[in-house]
Amino acid sequence: MDCGIHAREWISPAFCQWFVKEATSTYGSDNLMTTLLDNLVFYVVPVLNVDGYSYTWTNDRLWRKNRSKHLSSSCLGVDLNRNFDAGWCKLGSKNPCDETFCGTEAESELEVKALTNFIRTHSDIKLYLTIHAYAQVLIVPYSYDCKTTPCHDELNEIAKGATHALASLYNTKYNYGTGATVLYPTSGVSGDWSYDHGIKYLFTLELRDVGHYGFLLAESQIRPTCKETMLAIKYIAKYLLAHPY
Repeated sequence: MDCGIHAREWISPAFCQWFVKEATSTYGSDNLMTTLLDNLVFYVVPVLNVDGYSYTWTNDRLWRKNRSKHLSSSCLGVDLNRNFDAGWCKLGSKNPCDETFCGTEAESELEVKALTNFIRTHSDIKLYLTIHAYAQVLIVPYSYDCKTTPCHDELNEIAKGATHALASLYNTKYNYGTGATVLYPTSGVSGDWSYDHGIKYLFTLELRDVGHYGFLLAESQIRPTCKETMLAIKYIAKYLLAHPY
């Protein structure tokens, strides 16, 4: 599970921290969480884009990219979720000053290299969750192409069940489907790369809300967002246990 790949999406790192807290504090008392922890290993990256996230606290609350430098431009940063080798720069910007700058080449950024190298050296990873905001959608591959995966129907059914589980707490409505259809076409994203690398169960969550607060999600929204998202994650992880591959 990765969080905070886009610096300004503060609810994402908040959820990763919430997940760790809930997982450890409810072990032994929550039957499902206990079963999940007894049978699965969770790797959690609470803030993938550390430099960019720090910058949103000190200089620019709405900064999106990392803070890398480029020889050809005075503009800083690469959109890390356009830098993966999955249709790289097919749709992203090649202008270093743009928010969606895809980088000078696929995996040009240290953060992306660290994540992809970790996945390459852990061939037993069966489920990958990447947490974003905002839109209230649960995404399955692909985003860089309108095509669907061979297991699209299964992934879509899991997404359907997960969004129903999420909505059971506060009735928060989520759409689900391929990124190219329920959000917008985009390339070079971590989810598509991970699926192409062999991780069958791949889901991208765009958390609250749908535009009222946007990236500036109110503090009062943090707890309910984390609580309902936890239900979706537990649903997906439970499915993995029942349907290993």
